[in-house]
Amino acid sequence: MKNLLTALFLSIGLFTYAQEPPRGVVVNGEGTVRVTPDQVLIKVKVEHDGTSAEEVKAETDTDVNNVLTFLKKQKIDDKYVQTEYIRLDKRFDYNTKTYKFYANQSISIKLVDIKDYETVISGLLKSGINGIDGIEFLSSKLADYQSEARTKAIKDAKQKAEEYATALGQKIGKAVFVSESGSSNIQPMYKTMMMDAEASSSGNKQTIAIGEMEVEARVNVTFALYE
Repeated sequence: MKNLLTALFLSIGLFTYAQEPPRGVVVNGEGTVRVTPDQVLIKVKVEHDGTSAEEVKAETDTDVNNVLTFLKKQKIDDKYVQTEYIRLDKRFDYNTKTYKFYANQSISIKLVDIKDYETVISGLLKSGINGIDGIEFLSSKLADYQSEARTKAIKDAKQKAEEYATALGQKIGKAVFVSESGSSNIQPMYKTMMMDAEASSSGNKQTIAIGEMEVEARVNVTFALYE
């Protein structure tokens, strides 16, 4: 009975301790790194419609084969080319009172050099794609930029803590608790930038604005306070 009461009191004490607010100053820190993308992910599709499932599937397969052949000629590594989906649908056309078949396939292509975009898009259109689902800008050094953003977030948190401590006539001690507020975010920036000055001066067309990406990190830090 005595052991049971002792265990109960210990449990209550631990629970009470866990519910106590942190002793010190708790601050949020934010870090942002602006990056010019050097890679791009392109999502394209091939689609056909007709009265025969075999026909529309065969037409789509032919165009997809042409697309993949073109990408191999461009020496794009197979690991950067991926089929996103393959669909074959049968739909009723209420105007003609007949059924039609729709076949489509989506392919994503990662370009490790963003300067290849214009050449690759032009070749894809000639190879048979008839739709672009979108593009996504990337960075080959994303992990490094995320680490830099985290470091900036910690420094931001420490600066805030020092300002609070100074206002209180105290000093901050060591950090006693650190947590990341969500994963590092990547935000596009819409500042237009020229892809290539030489390409521009030579009259070549530019069809995308690279802009910038914002790599963000947020942390919560608890610092000890001293008189």
